[in-house]
Amino acid sequence: MPQVKHLTSVIEREGDGYVSLCPELDIASQGDTIEEARANLIEAVEGFFEVTSPEEITQRLHDESYITRFEVTFA
Repeated sequence: MPQVKHLTSVIEREGDGYVSLCPELDIASQGDTIEEARANLIEAVEGFFEVTSPEEITQRLHDESYITRFEVTFA
């Protein structure tokens, strides 16, 4: 039976495109648009789950990820 896992996608502009990151698994992808970067990340994560052993998934998967903003002062 297929499992559903809710993961995080962090997408940042890089040059003329976008880089997407799943911090829970430390898997990244890219695309020309935000939507393409997200879709490519989903494809990469699905591929990871298809070929990776349950032991490695357990070892790599971070169950908690937090995306926060903070302020710094610099000169």
